[in-house]
Amino acid sequence: MSQQAHPPFEAAEPETPNLDFAGTTPYEDYVKADVLTHLQHTLSDDPGELVFLVTTQVMELWFTVIVHEWETAAQALRSEDVPTAIAALKRSVRELEALNASWKPLGQLTPAQFNSYRSALGEGSGFQSAMYRRLEFLLGEKSASMLVPHRGAPRAHAELEKALHEPSLYDEVVRLLARRGHPVPASVLRRDVTQRYEHSDAVEAAWAEIYSGDQDGELARLGEALSDVAELVWRWRNDHLVATRRAMGAKTGTGGSAGVAWLEKRARKNVFPELWTARSHV
Repeated sequence: MSQQAHPPFEAAEPETPNLDFAGTTPYEDYVKADVLTHLQHTLSDDPGELVFLVTTQVMELWFTVIVHEWETAAQALRSEDVPTAIAALKRSVRELEALNASWKPLGQLTPAQFNSYRSALGEGSGFQSAMYRRLEFLLGEKSASMLVPHRGAPRAHAELEKALHEPSLYDEVVRLLARRGHPVPASVLRRDVTQRYEHSDAVEAAWAEIYSGDQDGELARLGEALSDVAELVWRWRNDHLVATRRAMGAKTGTGGSAGVAWLEKRARKNVFPELWTARSHV
């Protein structure tokens, strides 16, 4: 008789995971979920306020991640490591998509729903977000006046002041184009980086040349990764505009901002401007 084959020995798997820990769980030690889920202190009795508060806190976390990615990309570009920069930019695209989706819980607020807890915000406004300001600085949207609201928070103010005086992500991109042989004038390369980046015909010509060449080339791929970022930033601004217009119309914004009028002005601005204008010349 033939001997019946037996399956290889398999260690018995426990029916349940380990449930007994000496202190908090390893998950809690790493994620700090207990801290995160106890940071919500509503100031009204309206149930919608918790949704607004949590969504805003989630946005702050995404700002933090995206700033990290863009700083990683800027550092890589300084070191001529374009693949690492592109990888960081591509990650940030997925993160921007998640950030933009954060508008979903807030995007259909009626004026009555928003007014039910708006007074709880007092002078608070997203305009005052230090992490979002760092994000804008990395895009080249620099302004020393934006440090003023943070004078009472030494750490945030110091981080913003440092970011103000550092080249933006796009400054690093333009410097890379110059090092790769594109005729970028010294006035652009040595510009005052504490000021808002302005359109340059020479940088536009460089991008037109890049896009007229090898579509799989390193700089063309960098340009497309930056374009993906710029498009999603534009969508973020427009989603913010629409959500605000729907919730409060043309009223003055929280914190005394111009509300919709200010957001409309922001939504008209292109991030990385020459990447868009160069396409007319290819």
